[in-house]
Amino acid sequence: MIDKIALTLAIIGALNWGGIGLFGFDTVAFFCGGQLSILSRIIYALVGLAGLWCISLLFRTDQENGHAPHAA
Repeated sequence: MIDKIALTLAIIGALNWGGIGLFGFDTVAFFCGGQLSILSRIIYALVGLAGLWCISLLFRTDQENGHAPHAA
């Protein structure tokens, strides 16, 4: 369950950065009262922690991820 939450937050962060890169528009800041508002900073921190958590997904085996092993 925590993997899905982390992945969702990482996707939200990626979309936000995409918006900043392509359009110069920070969605989180827009909806939360600016980049330095406490709510924005909490969201940025959660997205950052989610990204760190998602790094662990790269190094897990299939069995740890809940997938059946691949047939050779």
